[in-house]
Amino acid sequence: MTSEPIESQVGKLLRERRLKLVLAESCTGGLAASMMTDIPGSSDYYIGGVGAYAYEAKRYVLGVDRTSLEKYGAVSREVAIEMAVGVRKAFSGPEVPIGNLIGVSITGIAGPGGGMPNKPVGLVWIGISAPDGEWAWSYIWDGDRKQNKGKSARQALLLLKYYLLNRLPVESKQ
Repeated sequence: MTSEPIESQVGKLLRERRLKLVLAESCTGGLAASMMTDIPGSSDYYIGGVGAYAYEAKRYVLGVDRTSLEKYGAVSREVAIEMAVGVRKAFSGPEVPIGNLIGVSITGIAGPGGGMPNKPVGLVWIGISAPDGEWAWSYIWDGDRKQNKGKSARQALLLLKYYLLNRLPVESKQ
């Protein structure tokens, strides 16, 4: 299973567990969704995603609280979790109960600009919202914009794999 692309591994695990994936992507701009849909048959487990790049999209489409954005910023643990919860709510309904959905979010600073002293270029937060809880992790990548986006999308799918295998790493707190 390890020689397969991460998106294929995740797809098999989602299918085995009869779960569906929804994505909320900011800095990756839909890259994780593109990776998932590169796999034939991904419509069995991938429902869709939201490219929520601007604050307005995070607030109006995903339901991220304005106070969270103002207090913590878009690149934060709090917003990553709210994005993951929000995308699950946005895609749930009679045909896809929220209890069958896993929401994964990615929000970060891909670069080359946009960094601040307490939030450097390359900082990303990845959130997961599932029926049994919510978690978030932060990473700081050191690549260029395209590399940072790729690392973020792959790491989000890797964290999802760990969730599906009941092997989540310890969360980041800040």
